[in-house]
Order: sequence, then structure tokens, then C-alpha cells
Amino acid sequence: MAMQGKSERFAVIALQHLDAAYNLARWLTRNDADAADVVQESCLRALTYVDSYRGENGRAWLLTIVRNTCYRWLERNRPSAITPLSPEVEAEATAAAAGTAGDASSPESIVARQCDAALLNGLIAELPLLFREVLVLREIEELSYRDIGAVLGVPIGTVMSRLARARGALKEAWLRRTMRGPSDGL
Repeated sequence: MAMQGKSERFAVIALQHLDAAYNLARWLTRNDADAADVVQESCLRALTYVDSYRGENGRAWLLTIVRNTCYRWLERNRPSAITPLSPEVEAEATAAAAGTAGDASSPESIVARQCDAALLNGLIAELPLLFREVLVLREIEELSYRDIGAVLGVPIGTVMSRLARARGALKEAWLRRTMRGPSDGL
């Protein structure tokens, strides 16, 4: 009976956030199968520890478990993926973001947006893990700074700083890639 109560509580708290959990795991592991494994392990952990949930944001609670599980998985399987950022990378990053304009309905604009989206996804995937995770949580999962801080276990100021550096690094990568031109490849 106790397990049924845990399962029901887990279902209410976490199941609605499985897409976000998979999305975060996918961006951190950079692999669909690995992300699925991490989410499965995360769900087992969440089910086991569902009694520790105290009514805060269920999405942030589950994503915290997913993030921690991802880091444990990366430590075991890809330790080089979690190297800290160099001071040069942190110093070079700026907080500006690039925008786009044009006729949104023309076939050329649609193709350009699709190419831009593919390039953007590739550039995000190339970012250091600390930058990638904060961008995914804020820009893709649309978590608040407070919730991101809870997921990452850092103060809001650190979230804002990492996000600014991540956006700056992404902008620099975008400009470097787009200035080369299409003949240079992605």
C-alpha cells in the first residue's frame, strides 16, 4: 500500500515534467539513448525519494534530480565533458544576443530560419556544460532564475552571471560561424 501511495504521489508531481526532464538530459548528454537512460534512472530516484518532496516546484525538483543524475552519468562515462570553464572563456563571453529580421512568410525566410535553428542547436551543443545547462533551463525550458538556482544549487546572481556568459559565448560562436559563410560548412 505504501508503494502505491508513493507511485501516485510521483505521478502527480513528476510525470507531467517528463518532456522537460528528457530535454535537459538530451542537452547535457548530447545523445538520445543516453538521455533516455538518465531520465529512467532519474525517475527511479525520484520515485524512491518522493517523500522528500516538500511541495515546492515539481518541475524544478525533478530537473534537479535529472541534472544530478546526468552529472553522475557523465563522471562515469565521459569525465572530460564536465571540465570547468577556463578563465579565458569566461572573460571573452559577453551578454548581448543577436536578432533576426525579414519577411517571415517567404520560402527563403522559412528556409533561412530552419538553417538558423539547426546552426543554433549545433552551437548550443558545442557550449561548455555549465553554459549549455543554464541556457536550456532558461531559454528552452523557460524556468525562472529562482528555479534555475534551485536546480543548479547556486544563488540567483550566479545564474544571471552564467546566463550572461552563456549568451555571450553563444553570440560569439554564432558570429564566428556566420562570418565564415556557407562554403566553410557548419
